Amino acid sequence: MPKIRLLRIQFDTDIEAYEIPAFRGGVIAKAGNEHIIFHNHLNDREFLYGYPVIQYKRIGKNPAIICIDYGVDEIHHLFNNQNLSIMIGQHPVNLVVKNLQMPQYNLQIWEKSFDYRLYNWLALNQENYEKYQAIQDDLMRIEFLENVLKANIISFAKGVKWDVEKPISLRIDEVLKSKIVPYKQQKLLAFDIRFRTNAFLPDFIGLGKGVSLGFGTVSQVKNNR
Repeated sequence: MPKIRLLRIQFDTDIEAYEIPAFRGGVIAKAGNEHIIFHNHLNDREFLYGYPVIQYKRIGKNPAIICIDYGVDEIHHLFNNQNLSIMIGQHPVNLVVKNLQMPQYNLQIWEKSFDYRLYNWLALNQENYEKYQAIQDDLMRIEFLENVLKANIISFAKGVKWDVEKPISLRIDEVLKSKIVPYKQQKLLAFDIRFRTNAFLPDFIGLGKGVSLGFGTVSQVKNNR
């Protein structure tokens, strides 16, 4: 079973949710644009496709960086700077580390299920959105989303070189909220859901579209089955 590191760095300042892209931009500028893993752009037109292993989040009201697997080895490009003063939009901010944790996790498929919440999940690309909207039955819509989420988990697994050898079972127990959110000059449908699966997922990883910008953040609900 593979073991991965997950470095969570939470900073002692407040930002609004809409400022996460600006926070990301400030960190990229400080770390250096030449370090592709921070932004996944090969150049102005080409992207480094794959699961982002450096993700920018808002934990509570604080900006945070989640480094997954080999992303942990790249974060020194940020901390090599003598100061961590960055620009978040038009505002200078001095980043002071408030909390730093680096647990390791064994990734595996279990016989039991784990309960999770998933926040601001961008499940639907344009093609999937049209298919989703065409479904009239609520239960069939849930089943459609379950298949998308299962594919998102498999994409995460591939990104961290986890060869999933057993079937993933998954059920969405509740759609807590759906809302339209801004994403890269678009308006997309985001879901907050509660689901269960036999795949172990570390807290704060992202699933779905836009994970590097804090969308689709996973948190485990305790008292597992």
